[in-house]
Amino acid sequence: MSWTTPADIREQVARLWDRGLILAEIAGGESLFPRRLRFSGPKTRELGERFAEVREWISGLAAGAGEYRIVWRTVRHRQLGENRVPAEVWVDDVDAALALIGKRREAERFAGLVAETRAVLPGLVPWLCRRGLWALEHADEWPLLLAVAAWLRDHPRPGIYLRQLDLPGVHSKLIERRRKVLAELFDLVLPEEAIDPAHSGAAGFCRRYGFLDKPLRVRFRLLDPEIRLLGPARDLTLTAADFAALDPPVNTVFITENEINFLAFPDHPRSLVIFGAGYGFDHLAAAAWMQSKNLFYWGDIDTHGFAILDQLRGLFPQARSLLMDEATLLAHRGLWGREPRPQNAELERLTPAESRLYERLRQNYWAGNLRLEQERVGYGHLAAALRPLSR
Repeated sequence: MSWTTPADIREQVARLWDRGLILAEIAGGESLFPRRLRFSGPKTRELGERFAEVREWISGLAAGAGEYRIVWRTVRHRQLGENRVPAEVWVDDVDAALALIGKRREAERFAGLVAETRAVLPGLVPWLCRRGLWALEHADEWPLLLAVAAWLRDHPRPGIYLRQLDLPGVHSKLIERRRKVLAELFDLVLPEEAIDPAHSGAAGFCRRYGFLDKPLRVRFRLLDPEIRLLGPARDLTLTAADFAALDPPVNTVFITENEINFLAFPDHPRSLVIFGAGYGFDHLAAAAWMQSKNLFYWGDIDTHGFAILDQLRGLFPQARSLLMDEATLLAHRGLWGREPRPQNAELERLTPAESRLYERLRQNYWAGNLRLEQERVGYGHLAAALRPLSR
């Protein structure tokens, strides 16, 4: 039976809730009600052929008519005479809709958020019209989020760490946890000149809105025991700014993504090794002195390893790969693994040999989603690869 039931009516109204449209009306947006719902009833022929089913359907539909209104029509049938049959179903107002889907409590809470927002930051009410369900998810913290947005409106680009923001009940973990919603609020309450459009997302949150960011750090090891920077220490960690100003007396820089490989990397004359961090080289971008050094990147032999290498060459075009070749891959066949989510981008900065290997990995030439993690490469292979670089 394809006739509209009370469950169908509730589902139609529930979809309006799930799209945020009912909350939008509560916040002052477009009015939805009174609203005629999609409706399907029996045809005249079916009255005679299925009269008992029709009567039962009408009874069930009428039983739920406290929250919706039925518009009836009179049907004249040759054998059955005149009969009143539902022709339309309407939901007349928001209260009826909320009762129908059991959302009165949530709606009352949202109305409270709207009232509080009008009092504190009325410019955010249109945002509530668009993002009502999301605001409702953050209802417990909404007064604090409003307080943070109001404070930043009054103190644009404050030049402090998030930890230094001193508001009752507000702590840096709250801001870090709710950066996504706060970013949307900040974009609305701040003047254009107080927002740095060059930064976005979680990583760029502080720089976008003028907070001090936790300094990026670079960890590296000096591979030449004759080179001293800070006494006898060889495993050093500096801020990216201090690393950029370093200009150590080395000719060669290695980058490796695995910490054990970083720690076990053998001594090498006038060289250092950097502990990498996968995608993103913001911590190295300001180190102009690296442009004049021999630079080698050692990553996994998989699609992401080559994508990271390609990205590194965007900053340092002279970078060469180390142990990321077909011979190394085939020499470790028994140690192959699987890459969970392969990369499939077109990479334009690879050498012909690297491109050939990358394409074979993308095309599953040897096995599906093949990878050789760098820590599985034998130490002897590393020593052999470094030998010609020592001359």
